[in-house]
Amino acid sequence: MNQTDSHTNFLNSFSNISEDIIEELLKISEFKTLKAGKQIVKLNEAPSKIYMLVSGIVRCYLSTESGKEFNKNFYMPLSFLGPLTALIQKKPSLFMFETLEDSEMYEVDYYKLMKLCEKHKSLNMLYSKVLESIYVLYEKRLVELISLDAKQRYTELQKQIPNVDALMPQYHIASYLGITAVQLSRIRKKIDKN
Repeated sequence: MNQTDSHTNFLNSFSNISEDIIEELLKISEFKTLKAGKQIVKLNEAPSKIYMLVSGIVRCYLSTESGKEFNKNFYMPLSFLGPLTALIQKKPSLFMFETLEDSEMYEVDYYKLMKLCEKHKSLNMLYSKVLESIYVLYEKRLVELISLDAKQRYTELQKQIPNVDALMPQYHIASYLGITAVQLSRIRKKIDKN
């Protein structure tokens, strides 16, 4: 099985789409290889693309006027990402997306995708299923933020990304958990003692 076949299988895990539609999707997509530290969506940029991450890690974050960063999400292969609210509202993005390691992804023209969704019921179904899966993940994250303490959120992150400590700097993990790097260090020490 080649790489394109595995990506097609991934898409078909949401909803079956034909080879013809895959070909149409590829026409509005560009396969990109990006180095670590590359911003793919910048602050206040009016976006027009969404992404399917094939390899690497991408973070979504918010930056305050003082320069403090808050990580909203980490994306691992295979996943979809992009500033959806900004795309839907045709407004600048409040969130930035940046590669944390060398990454490969398909960059898809969102507005051309919407036109294709109008044309093909199966593609529209795929889009709906992807949105549903993204919503489920966001709801899970919200529940974690509301109901779990920092140690429990860290343990949950370790379940989602088993080698998270080796993959990301401590300050990114701490920001995602809503704590300081010092607090994260204390949590790690307590876990190591147990």
